[in-house]
Amino acid sequence: MAQIVDFKQVSTDGLESSPVAAALAGLRANEARYFKNKYDHDFAVEAAADAQPTIEWVDRILTEERDIEFASPPLQASDFRVENIRWVHVFYQSGLAVNVLWTLDGGGKRAVGFKLSEGMEVPAELAERFKFARQKSKLAGTIRGSYFVIKGDY
Repeated sequence: MAQIVDFKQVSTDGLESSPVAAALAGLRANEARYFKNKYDHDFAVEAAADAQPTIEWVDRILTEERDIEFASPPLQASDFRVENIRWVHVFYQSGLAVNVLWTLDGGGKRAVGFKLSEGMEVPAELAERFKFARQKSKLAGTIRGSYFVIKGDY
């Protein structure tokens, strides 16, 4: 069952097993605030067990595009469409958040983004392969992020 993320009252519901649960909850809330402010969309997540097709799609893109497989298990995922863009987010136990932007119009933008919760180390799977920029967030503290452009069709 989907749970709407409240960015005013940040909660660790569903993320409790993460060693950086509070920071990951802040990161998730930061995403929820972005989508509410930009698209007037309520950001909802579901447990990883209920979102297997979504997680498998992200895993396929990561594996086929960059040979990336995360050791950390996914905790929650989100999959929705706004303004003809499919947005998928997967939140991992390590504190990592992966998002896929997939423009549904042919020739549009398609990319994978990585965001690291404050207090987590860069996962070994991404170390030395990506440079991370920093941004400040009132909800999530310091977020480090990187991305790559998707070349294939999934």
